Amino acid sequence: MKLASYNVENLFERAVAMDQESWAAGKEALALHAELNQILGKIGYTASDKARIVAILKELGLEKKDDGGDFAILRQNRGHLIKRPKIGPIQVVADGRGDWIGWLDLKIGPVNEFSVRNTGRVIGDVNADVVALIEAESRPALVHFGDVIMPAVGGKPYAHVMLIDGNDDRGIDVAIMTKAKYEIESIVSHVDDTDSKGEVFSRDCPVYFIRTPSSRRLVVLVNHLKSKGFGSQESSNDKRERQAKQIKKIYMALRSAGEKFVAVVGDFNDTPDSKPLRPILQQTDLKDIFVHPNFDDGGRPGTFGTCAKGNKIDYILLSPELFANVTAGGVFRMGLWGGVNGTIFPHYPEIERAAEAASDHAAVWADISL
Repeated sequence: MKLASYNVENLFERAVAMDQESWAAGKEALALHAELNQILGKIGYTASDKARIVAILKELGLEKKDDGGDFAILRQNRGHLIKRPKIGPIQVVADGRGDWIGWLDLKIGPVNEFSVRNTGRVIGDVNADVVALIEAESRPALVHFGDVIMPAVGGKPYAHVMLIDGNDDRGIDVAIMTKAKYEIESIVSHVDDTDSKGEVFSRDCPVYFIRTPSSRRLVVLVNHLKSKGFGSQESSNDKRERQAKQIKKIYMALRSAGEKFVAVVGDFNDTPDSKPLRPILQQTDLKDIFVHPNFDDGGRPGTFGTCAKGNKIDYILLSPELFANVTAGGVFRMGLWGGVNGTIFPHYPEIERAAEAASDHAAVWADISL
């Protein structure tokens, strides 16, 4: 059985702020989007809240029109948050959440067609029996991807495709696809998990129970932990650590229930030596596929961007019973651009510039004898 994890960075549609030449180009807009929606959710708006609402709308280019900015749209579905006098500045006319219905949305744009095809090439060439996908926008998009894109690049669609919407309103969820003989028997969502500080998962931590051809039960936890992209370093680190602690709790409960073949996979947005990941990397018996003697990292220690040591953020963690049966593993980088000039490592000849890369992430895979 081949198990893989791959951050596809959306297939067909992606928030425009997240699809720039550099992360920095859209980073501020994403931060402002998150901040404004938090303010808009308040029962009552203070004078300082209203001043901040106006300031953010101006920064996003929404001073004159609800859709006037490059990255965001103000949705005013019922009632009004603001009014725009012909003379003078915009004014917040709502005194709280109960006075209007609406929110701030991110603008969505199409993903580069060549990038989508190269994503199909990666998934086809890795040819995993079970593949976890990070940053997939919807199940219909995944089905369409399988039916249309995969055959166009010489691949085959997966028999079983599942995605449950999570907590992220930008359309970046986690999913799983499996081949015909790897039936998804059941799913447990953790989208509503909370701790003393509130909501835990930025997306979800779905637990998939999969029956293998040998009648073994494989349990896969798919994750996309809190990004370092925006917000304070302290708050993002704290969020990832809370998520890691909850994953540990879920994993330990599965083990106590007798599950032997458990994998925790995905984009953890942090390195193996980080404090936030200690709960799962150091406080459980999970083993990182990267430390297996049969694992080939292709001469690079990372999985993102240039794949340097500090860019090792994608993981396949295995329970001892799975790890003991690993026969091979590796990092598939043919869909990456490979640095500023695309010369650090080989990539598909169809990728002629960074925008045509399948993703900024490599796919990680493990062959396991079950």
